[in-house]
Amino acid sequence: MAASSNTPITRIAEDHLLSILLILPLDSIFQFAMTCKKFRSLTYSDAFWESLCRRDWGPSSMDALRSCKQDQFPWKNLYQQIYQLDSVYCRRLILTGPELPRPRASHSLNFVSGCLVLFGGGCEGGRHLDDTWVAYVGNDFKRILKWNKIESGIPSGRFGHSCVVIGDCLVLFGGINDHGARQNDTWVGQVAVHDAFGITLSWRLLDVGSVAPPPRGAHAACSIDKRKMLIQGGIGLSGLRLGDTWVLELSENLHLGVWQEIVTHPSPPSRSGHTLTPVGGNRTILFGGRGLGYEVLNDLWLFDTSEGHWRWVQLLFDLQNIPQGLALPRVGHSANLIIGGRLLIYGGEDSYRHRKNDFWVLDISSVSSIMHSGTPLSLERSKTKLWRRLKSKGDNPSGRSFHRACVDPSGRNLYVFGGMVDGLLQPAESSGLRFDGELILVELLLQC
Repeated sequence: MAASSNTPITRIAEDHLLSILLILPLDSIFQFAMTCKKFRSLTYSDAFWESLCRRDWGPSSMDALRSCKQDQFPWKNLYQQIYQLDSVYCRRLILTGPELPRPRASHSLNFVSGCLVLFGGGCEGGRHLDDTWVAYVGNDFKRILKWNKIESGIPSGRFGHSCVVIGDCLVLFGGINDHGARQNDTWVGQVAVHDAFGITLSWRLLDVGSVAPPPRGAHAACSIDKRKMLIQGGIGLSGLRLGDTWVLELSENLHLGVWQEIVTHPSPPSRSGHTLTPVGGNRTILFGGRGLGYEVLNDLWLFDTSEGHWRWVQLLFDLQNIPQGLALPRVGHSANLIIGGRLLIYGGEDSYRHRKNDFWVLDISSVSSIMHSGTPLSLERSKTKLWRRLKSKGDNPSGRSFHRACVDPSGRNLYVFGGMVDGLLQPAESSGLRFDGELILVELLLQC
């Protein structure tokens, strides 16, 4: 029934109504708009949709979108485009500098302080790398990036390590060296951009006391909260895949850290080559990897800290929603949170070591609605349509695995570097495997 113009709710001031609307989910907002002309007018205004975009995407994404948005282009249309995103555009970037990073895989690539930071990895000949490279992106990025090599000699060379961004610093853990030795050291790196001295990066070993996770490589990691690092799984000292979960809590000045093992039931089975991605609030998504039996996985887990304690929840989904002929299980892929609160998964390889060049979006809003339902996750409730494959336009990259990818603060641009790709070993020989050294920019296709 339409609300009467004389009811108390219709006499609420518009700014108060706006505050109420901005705490509601999208479907409730549309239902609210159907009650009377006043509410419909408010919920269709450009100012309301701008506020909704800011609520759902955050200030960094909004600032980036404002720079490309034409004044006459409505925020509602932009919100709808991102909600219905179906395509990405790929382009190979032009790289300059006195020298360029060698092709590699299982390295780290992060976006911090306006810069891309590349460290380590494995390269041709089975060798690890110990080099650090920095490229300034900033806000006026074109198509050319200049790599600067940072000479430090630390951390020691490795591949299969993890590196996450906390504040304006990098936190690095573990990895494997040429001799197969697994590491469990923790490092903090700080990037600074100077007008006179260019870009500097300094690494220091973090004091974590006597407790640390067992050495490992090919594990997954991400930052959670403001000063915590989460790691899970990987390959341990004996070559056995691990299934443990650890959290590193850093001091306010990032000079000290305390590791704590998180033991819960249920928890994800042992694996390596998977991904952990924070998706907002107190939630993190784990996807894929290679299991104990060398099988490639497509299970989905959520690490939740919203109720003051740690827990893992498995999210079941219906494979019938995956288009025919497309395989979802993968290892060595990348997974990043993009604007609109979606998880963008790219590449990886399947059980037959076929490398992929596909892009998938995981709908986090469906996960959130399940978690907020107030009932336990049953098999039927959780079989929801989580996945959608995106079309790829432009310079479609080769299928690859064990590459690395990171997103800029706007959530609209994904940078992909390196990985293992199919290629000719020699012009006269059959197809083989090679390391890649390209930097690819993946942009969300928006008409704004």
